[in-house]
Amino acid sequence: MKRFELIDISGDAGIRAFGKDLDDLFLNAAAGMYSLITDPGNVRPKKTIEIKTEGSSQEGLLVSWLNELIFHFDTYGFIGRVIHIHELHNTLIKASVTGEDFIPEKHGGGLLIKAATYHKLKIERKEGLWEADVIFDI
Repeated sequence: MKRFELIDISGDAGIRAFGKDLDDLFLNAAAGMYSLITDPGNVRPKKTIEIKTEGSSQEGLLVSWLNELIFHFDTYGFIGRVIHIHELHNTLIKASVTGEDFIPEKHGGGLLIKAATYHKLKIERKEGLWEADVIFDI
């Protein structure tokens, strides 16, 4: 099973994430988002941050989760590589994200993501797998 694929969206960027369960889906959505910013192979596991966020629905939680990761990138220059979800419910996620400080010379070349959006957002189960489409404002 592939983790994610890029979606062709004019003027924005999008991913379709896949997962055997919701934990896997949220992990792969984050991995897909980070891959738009940089090559994940260039990110070293040097420090770990804790993330806790909530949403009003599964879809809202996915947007909140990705926007929290974007916040840590924009505010603290942190780019993640390894993610461990400790708790995931329909409206709450707690996770640890390991990565390093973003260095443009090392990690640059990707997109500058402003936010995960609700535009064309969907989470659904197809043939025993979870699938989510997320569009990012760039």
